[in-house]
Amino acid sequence: MQNDTPLWQPSEAFAKSTPLYDFMQFCGQRRGRGFDDYDAFYAWSIGERGDFWSAVWDYCGVKGEKGAVDLVDRGTMLQAHFFPEARLNFAENLLPKRGPETALIFRGEDKVTDRWSWDRLRETVSRLQQALRAHGVNQGDRVAAMMPNMPETVALMLAVTSLGAVWCSCSPDFGVQGVLDRFGQIEPKLFIACDGYWYNGKVQDVADKVRTVSEKLGVTTVVVPYAGEAKALAASISAGITLADLVAPFKAREIEFVHLPFNHPLYILFSSGTTGVPKCIVHSAGGTLIQHLKEHRFHCSLKEGEKLFYFTTCGWMMWNWLVSGLACGATLCLYDGSPFAPNGKVLFDYAAEEGFAVFGTSAKYIDAVRKADIKPVETHDLSALRLITSTGSPLSPEGFTFVYDGIKSDVQLASISGGTDIVSCFVLGNPLKPVWRGEIQGPGLGLAVDVWNDEGQPVRGEKGELVCTKAFPAMPVKFWNDPKGEKYHAAYFERFDDIWCHGDFAEWTEHGGLIIHGRSDATLNPGGVRIGTAEIYNQVEQMPEVAEALCIGQDVEDDVRVVLFVRLAEGVELDDELVKAIRTRIRTGASPRHVPAKVIAVADIPRTKSGKIVELAVREVVHGRPVKNKEALANPEALNLYRDLPELAL
Repeated sequence: MQNDTPLWQPSEAFAKSTPLYDFMQFCGQRRGRGFDDYDAFYAWSIGERGDFWSAVWDYCGVKGEKGAVDLVDRGTMLQAHFFPEARLNFAENLLPKRGPETALIFRGEDKVTDRWSWDRLRETVSRLQQALRAHGVNQGDRVAAMMPNMPETVALMLAVTSLGAVWCSCSPDFGVQGVLDRFGQIEPKLFIACDGYWYNGKVQDVADKVRTVSEKLGVTTVVVPYAGEAKALAASISAGITLADLVAPFKAREIEFVHLPFNHPLYILFSSGTTGVPKCIVHSAGGTLIQHLKEHRFHCSLKEGEKLFYFTTCGWMMWNWLVSGLACGATLCLYDGSPFAPNGKVLFDYAAEEGFAVFGTSAKYIDAVRKADIKPVETHDLSALRLITSTGSPLSPEGFTFVYDGIKSDVQLASISGGTDIVSCFVLGNPLKPVWRGEIQGPGLGLAVDVWNDEGQPVRGEKGELVCTKAFPAMPVKFWNDPKGEKYHAAYFERFDDIWCHGDFAEWTEHGGLIIHGRSDATLNPGGVRIGTAEIYNQVEQMPEVAEALCIGQDVEDDVRVVLFVRLAEGVELDDELVKAIRTRIRTGASPRHVPAKVIAVADIPRTKSGKIVELAVREVVHGRPVKNKEALANPEALNLYRDLPELAL
């Protein structure tokens, strides 16, 4: 399909109604210049970062003391310091409203529903804050939660951060070792867990897991009711207490928000950990808040009272991104469980019934909906929906087309990309720009994003490393247990001196957008030519015979050969004819260099808890090397399917 016509184009009236356009005028008036051209505005945002981020603070009405200095730039990215005199509290900024209007809506599959007003949320946070303080939680302490994406989780996070303590979470489907690999490193003051959760219509028992983790951590465990077993589970733990008993002694009162420096730790997020123990990435309260405000208000046009949804678990950074929507006065629509329970229409039912303005999900989910032949455009009233966002992996060009043909024809589609490392996005949507098939609309305001080749030179028209060349507020404060900053430096600054190298294989487009071709460490290198795995997936996963695919490079003498694993649709066999069809599709749709030397059918493809396929882990197994942290995987047993395959013998 030709890419000479955009899939979506904002009208002039629409563009001028957006918060982004209004913010551009706000900045223009402050600086005594016009900002009608977005590209000029973006250039100003990275050229005058102090002024830009100061304007974000003022326009968004950040609660706190900003101070007189917006940026101390000492010459290197790691030495830069935004708002060094500022004092604020993250939770205070996420509770901007009072009253009976809805703050949180919750669905746990088709088993549990709940609605919380802003008053209920504030009152719950107040009681939780008092209870946490009574249990010794203070500024800088860590509180670890293994929780579903439910209202109590949001309230607990707000209570923890209101005190200046640090929130860390994972989802309850993690195994015992996966939980301990994360929480064991940070020595939490308190452990919070649910009493079970729903998945695919069934209650999932977590009692043994919670007891084991609680014993290993050796701290008080708060059990939150969800599956009806909270009292029994809490009673079976030596230092266990139910959430109800925790807050019982306390009545709601005004919340005390502890004001702390801009860079005070807020969250610890964990890397996927598929190549070793997860890295503990510490994010700041100020950097996270101001970055999320910018993304929600300007890139997503989020307004007070709108419904914001993201399909995520508490083990994925998109949960942290989602909850910040409260700072705009938006209503969060939470969902926990399978997106196909009781059927594949459940999330679109939710969207239609509640009137989502923003629907966020993963590229894999969009592809699964397409392959299930579900077409909400024909069955659901999505008139309130104006923005669909997709992340987790690159959204294929066919995925873009399906959104407009199968979900909603007049919606803005924003493929977004960033990650746990910055708890936000480097590249994302732009309501003032058109949407082109297969392309991310552009870089985030205030972020000096570029694509560099191996020699450290900016490139256009070719693939390279996604970099950020100037400091930004959402850079992590540090890694936990990395006192000299060596792990932090190695993770982002080892490839190019004083330049953030994100680890994505990317390319600028002729429209000023970007395409992410996969992770750099998963790129293939046959014959010395770098190939992004997403380019292969974009071709083969469009074939009805293929449910999904995983591609690696296998070392062969002094070269690398491309090996493609395919999980086939039900009833399909991998015969010579299908192998030929797969290779032909890749050759014509990508290039002859992308054609795999081997095509092998597998029953399952390993993935992380957040649904990302793990090329690196499979590559290790194929080469006979150990996978260091299988606990990070949702289905670690799938790795056995790739061990000692006769087709790959050399």
